[in-house]
Formats: sequence, C-alpha cells, structure tokens
Amino acid sequence: MRAVIGHRFGGIDDLVYEDIDSPKIEPGAIRVSVRAAGVSFANLLFIAGKHQNRPSIPFVPGTEIGGVVSEIAPDVRTDLKVGDRVCAGLPSGGFAEEAIVDAANVFRIPDSLSFEGSTLFPTIYATAYAGLKWRANLRSGETLLVHGAAGASGLAAVEVGRALGATVIATAGGEKKIEAVKRYGADHAIDYRRGGFRDRVLEITGGRGADVVFDPVGGDVFDESLRCVAPLGRLIPMGFAAGRIPEIPANIVLVKNLTVIGLYWGFYMAWGKTKADAELREQVRALYGEMFDLYESGKLRAPVDGSLPLSDFSTAMRRVESRGVIGKIVLIPEQRT
Repeated sequence: MRAVIGHRFGGIDDLVYEDIDSPKIEPGAIRVSVRAAGVSFANLLFIAGKHQNRPSIPFVPGTEIGGVVSEIAPDVRTDLKVGDRVCAGLPSGGFAEEAIVDAANVFRIPDSLSFEGSTLFPTIYATAYAGLKWRANLRSGETLLVHGAAGASGLAAVEVGRALGATVIATAGGEKKIEAVKRYGADHAIDYRRGGFRDRVLEITGGRGADVVFDPVGGDVFDESLRCVAPLGRLIPMGFAAGRIPEIPANIVLVKNLTVIGLYWGFYMAWGKTKADAELREQVRALYGEMFDLYESGKLRAPVDGSLPLSDFSTAMRRVESRGVIGKIVLIPEQRT
C-alpha cells in the first residue's frame, strides 16, 4: 500500500510518500480501507516528536479516518461487518491506504455523512463534545467563549455549544474567519486582530464574563481569558497552537473559584499506555451515538474546507501550518482498481 512515512522526526519536508507492506491484522482490531484522512495541527507536533503520542520510527501520521471495513480480526465481537462505512480514531497510521484500528474505536457512520466529513468525529467533535458536556457541564443559558474558532476544533466547539443551548462568543482572525464562525452558529464574533477580546466579552456578558472557555490556542490568549472568565467559570486549555504553554496563576483560580479542566481524548480511546475501562468505553460509544444524532438533525455540519490527494500531503499540512484552513482539510487515498 502507499502511505506517508516519517523516517525521522522533523518537519513536513522530512516526510515521504512511498509504498510499504500492508499492516497485518492484530487481535482485537479492524482493518479499514481509508477513503479520507483528516489533517490537524496535532499532526505537525506528531511528526516533530513533540506530541504526547511519540511514535517509534518509522511512523505513519494520521489519527482520524473515514473508510470502509475490509477485515475483522477473528476474536472481535462486533455488530460491524465487512463493507460498512465507518470513521475511526487511532494514535497513528491514518495517512495511508489501509489502517489497523482497535475495534472499540471504529464507529459506523450515518449514510448521509461523507467520508470527508466523518473525519471530524473521531477526535475533533469528540473532544469538543466530551469537554463541554462531560467535563465542563456546559448548561443551557450559559456563555461559552471559543478561541481559534475558525479552525476545526474551534468550529466544533461553536456548534456543540449551540447544540447544548449556550450563548457562544467566538474569536478568530480576519473578516473571512469571522463570517465563517457566524455561519456556523456563533452569537457574537470578535476579530482578535483588531485588539484584545477581554473588554468585548465583558461588554457582551454585562460585566460577568464567560462561564466556560474552550481554548485550543494557549499563550497570551489563555492569559487574557483569565481576565474575562466569570466567577465559578471553567477553562478548558485543550491545545497550544500559539506555541507557548501558559502557566496558570493559582491566586486567580482561588479568588474566582475557577476550575481548569484537562482533556486528552486519547485517554478515552485508550491510546498508548493509559487504558480506559470497559464502562468508559461504553460511555464513549454512547457519545458517538449522540453526536451522529446531532449531525442528522443538522446541529453539527462537519465543515470540510477542501480535500487533496494523499500524495499531496505536504500542501494540506502547510495550509494547516499557515492557519489558512476553515474547518477541516482531508487527504484522499487513490483507489486502486
């Protein structure tokens, strides 16, 4: 099969597109014929060896795929069958024509959902939904502040926040991205290129501040969020696209009665050494059912900015690196006849 390979840690130019042997099926696993693979900022950290999932070399990047079940290990007990349309989350291996995935992390997708759109569900929507509903307990009528709102993670949080009944304030950079976050449900949109967002958030909320902050940016953005989060507020620092991991001043957490919430979706998918128990895996499966219901009701729209052939992976990854993507960009493996 053909795949994107890293023979050393580094940047996009250190990856190659080449033929390798198809991976062997493993106990407890399902083979998926990949029809679409999502590209994310986390992939850039992964290939540099800076992600929490540090692979052995050589490695194949890619954590979110849509495709078709082509083989099921004999020991797997599942209602899936060969030929089913699915999406899947995996710690690596998605930028390829085939992938071997833990059977517990493969989910049948609605007929109306494209393979390209399905790549948003394994990690992007799942992180937003679990973070806002499970961890932050976002309630109807509360105010949600979403940073980096035009990216895949941010747009997912905007849509999930609206679905949960919150008033959504979104920050993004530039007129094009501001218009995009409004299209996807933000009640208020703030262009951070025109200055900070603190005063505007306080104005919108009548001086109280946001109840929940969803922050995939980090750095100065997180620091400023501390100045416009409401008492008893909850902050989710779920990424550091700005490049600086913020240090959280305990005195502000104390005087505002704040909760800072960690969320690593790989824990729920039992990636790496941390294994989730059976009860948690059932909760994850129920979460996917809820998300697919929201998609079919039109509350989640799976925004795909565009698609490129798998062989053109470098162009897609550079678009993500330059912050030029609204929603998700995906790679499409060539289908051999």
